Amino acid sequence: MTLAAATELATATNENLANISNTLIYSAMAVYTLAFFAYITEWLFGSRSKVARTAAALTAEVGAAKAQGPAVTVKSAGGTAVLERPQVVVRSAAGARDVPDGPGAHGGDEKGDLYGRIAVSLSVLGFLLALGGVVARAASVQRAPWGNMYEFNITFSTVAVGVYLLLLALKKNVRWLGLFLTTTVLLDLGLAVTVLYTASDQLVPALHSYWLYIHVSTAIFCGAVFYVGAVGTLLYLFKDSYESKLASGGKPGRFATSVLERLPASASLDKFSYRINAAVFPLWTFTIVAGAIWAASAWGRYWGWDPKETWSFITWVAYACYLHARSTAGWKGRKAAYIALIAFGCWLFNYYGVNIFVSGKHSYAGV
Repeated sequence: MTLAAATELATATNENLANISNTLIYSAMAVYTLAFFAYITEWLFGSRSKVARTAAALTAEVGAAKAQGPAVTVKSAGGTAVLERPQVVVRSAAGARDVPDGPGAHGGDEKGDLYGRIAVSLSVLGFLLALGGVVARAASVQRAPWGNMYEFNITFSTVAVGVYLLLLALKKNVRWLGLFLTTTVLLDLGLAVTVLYTASDQLVPALHSYWLYIHVSTAIFCGAVFYVGAVGTLLYLFKDSYESKLASGGKPGRFATSVLERLPASASLDKFSYRINAAVFPLWTFTIVAGAIWAASAWGRYWGWDPKETWSFITWVAYACYLHARSTAGWKGRKAAYIALIAFGCWLFNYYGVNIFVSGKHSYAGV
């Protein structure tokens, strides 16, 4: 085979792989859409159960248990008294309000739970299709698929869903994240295939480094985890307002009651968001350090206050302030949550705004 024929064959193969990648991404979007409707159905069927009444009853039972002490059952087996372990409603954190976690999106309804499990299964299928699309994109250009905003977007959304599914696999009660996650993932992929799409191309020389795999992969993973933490923080603010209104004798609307009573307690959401952000913060620190080392190799300096470098540092400072505020008595709760959302806003601007609207050394392949 001549060199020209081999080159033509390689080009055709790469084009086919790029087409396969696009097909898989569109297929993933279709499956995520089905998952979105399944999550919606889970919430709708869950609303048929008396969620508010159940939660109120649970709260009353917890208050009664605190006043009377835990019940103990005594059994007589062969003349020996056996004390059974009492059933205790466990909350993730103690606070001023004695509110148990909600039953989840299914609201305790069996059919709602069935649709929730279907939604998770569809999320797994969509994740596998999207992952296949990312791998095919990488194969089509024979490099890591992180050379432009389109590739970054499809990878980011895939990792975000992967984080959610990993938490579920670890038996964490996070299925309430599914609807919010699927909605934003569909928006992200829609933006990627319509506005940010860039044909497969090779990288500029500065990006030909093993640091691409280290620095960019950790940046994507950190962003996905920060996103999950931001969703938890936002829901915490809504649930905290709801609980405050109930504590003051107010009566929230039926829609708010139906949705918010099924979420974890505000203390649980606050703790969840804090743990997520605190766990990934050291990796974000490593991401910035790895970028500085790569910059020294590529451009001959560790730090040059490039827009991307500057906003990465601003994001680091914002999350450091959140973690400090979260451990400070006067700043716990809503104040710390606002800082967390500001920090994620900084990350989003670094992700979209800097790449699209600001020119710098990190501007490659248009978007």
